Amino acid sequence: MTDTASSTAISESVQEFAARARTWLAENMPRIDPDKPPFSVRAEAVSWERAKELQRRLYAGGFTGICFPREYGGLGLDHAYQRAFDAESRYYEMPLILNTPTLTICAATILDMGSDDQKRDRISAVLRGDEILVQLLSEPSGGSDLAGVITRADRRGDRWIINGAKTWSTSAFAGDYGLMLARTDWTVPKHEGLTMFLVPLKSPGITMRRIKEANGSEEFCEEFFDGLELGDDAVVGEVNNGWEVASRQLFHERRAVGGGSEFASGSGAENMQELPTDYVALAESTGQGDDPRVQELAGQALVRRIVKDQLIPHISRAVATGALPPTGGTLIRLFHADQTEFEVDTTLAIAGTAGVVDSGDGLMDIGVRYLSRQTASLGGGSSEMARNVIGERILGFPREMAADRGVPFNQVKRGKT
Repeated sequence: MTDTASSTAISESVQEFAARARTWLAENMPRIDPDKPPFSVRAEAVSWERAKELQRRLYAGGFTGICFPREYGGLGLDHAYQRAFDAESRYYEMPLILNTPTLTICAATILDMGSDDQKRDRISAVLRGDEILVQLLSEPSGGSDLAGVITRADRRGDRWIINGAKTWSTSAFAGDYGLMLARTDWTVPKHEGLTMFLVPLKSPGITMRRIKEANGSEEFCEEFFDGLELGDDAVVGEVNNGWEVASRQLFHERRAVGGGSEFASGSGAENMQELPTDYVALAESTGQGDDPRVQELAGQALVRRIVKDQLIPHISRAVATGALPPTGGTLIRLFHADQTEFEVDTTLAIAGTAGVVDSGDGLMDIGVRYLSRQTASLGGGSSEMARNVIGERILGFPREMAADRGVPFNQVKRGKT
């Protein structure tokens, strides 16, 4: 980062910052049509290398980590500056795939819960465009019960020995470090015996495999740990207090998935398939422009889209002022999931057979996208769990009954036992 850009940013108004960003972007970043963004494929390594290259340009210009503290490579500014930069950068190619999970989830969690060394080393490396961070949370037998992980970390001398497996890890193949939750004490209730580790993904003892989805994508991975050795410097937070770290991580994830994180660098669709549906164009291309039923379907989706866009700043302000608890971000996450499914369903309903039969018009992409319509309802925990969080932690409803609450984890029945 240039000294000039870094020092100037501290005394600038939002308007001055935006003006400087406007000039710099025009001179240094590739211009794009935001309605036809470059096709960034998360399952391909070349997309991640391109993102790192763009991130390095931003860092050199002094426009990365706008809301991250200066001591870790950021600018230490508030969200208004990031929003101003997002508005200016809309017409330029940005490393958007680094937003989630690297910046908005993992780096944000390390900022809140990591040691000084972890913050200085990992956050700085991310902002420089040198590293990618991923999450290693879900397990083959765990479902959405994150606290029920059975990947184990056993203490041997001054080392931690990790054995177990993780799955559905987003873009882990491209990652350098992963935040991994493991069980370090089996004699206490499940939430109390967990520890979060920061794992170098190129370490011996890790075998990684790609997962092929129904739509053909291989973005997700599964990892197997066989005698992975880690030192105490890999522990994030405190030993056996990993649930606190995981809870903070989920807080950031739910805000990020809904678009409410101040740590996102740039905004917009990562590629054309992620763009919101142009219902007018779709209706016209399928000969239904004057169909009242199609107009009603499109109108319902567009109204919900506007509500979502207004909900994000509303909830963010409420959390910032204390009107809502930190878990209020779950409201954004849940509405985002519901809206995504609603729009995918509406798009296919309008497209009809054109969305599932390849006629050379490109509309079959609608059917392919439908195959992954549930993605938004699973990321950051299922929508069912999001409703539990809203009910119990925002509305104050009684907690659901849990047979394993307060029971030492080694006495909890699992599987068929």
